[in-house]
Amino acid sequence: MRKHAARILFVAGMAAVAALWVPALADDQGDSARTLRATLKGIEEAPSISSTGHGTFRGTISADGTTLGYTLTYTDLEGDVQQAHIHLGQRSVSGGIAVFLCTNLGNGPAGTPACPGPRAGTVSGSVTGDQIVGPTGQGLAPGEFAELLRAIDRNVTYANVHSTKHTGGEIRGQIDDED
Repeated sequence: MRKHAARILFVAGMAAVAALWVPALADDQGDSARTLRATLKGIEEAPSISSTGHGTFRGTISADGTTLGYTLTYTDLEGDVQQAHIHLGQRSVSGGIAVFLCTNLGNGPAGTPACPGPRAGTVSGSVTGDQIVGPTGQGLAPGEFAELLRAIDRNVTYANVHSTKHTGGEIRGQIDDED
């Protein structure tokens, strides 16, 4: 009986220590910006594309979790760039558009930058809730920035670049924490 009581006290003590430690850890993580990254290749598209193109996506989520600053670089595309996005979709699955990173088609929300090119370039910008366009059918409604962050946390977002040769996407990369 004493062993059982000792175990209960030990477990209760460990739970109390954990209850104090976990919120402190969460506070430490919330006080700084998060850095995101993706390496874009044709082989990552769904279905895979045999392309010489490649690129990188770098993003920073502000410490207050309300803004995503980004830089997208691409080079050696086989077609002229048309647009680039963040999509909601796990690896090897095509998903709907969540955010326009750039477009030359005039189909993005106000303030969407033009894509430099024609087959290489770097574009930078900033995303807030106003730039979230969906995809509503996948549970991400326009304006839901916090929901986009949850999708990023779950590793179910990707960046891709669409071109005239590969209109469904020429290069793609899953977005993940830089660490």
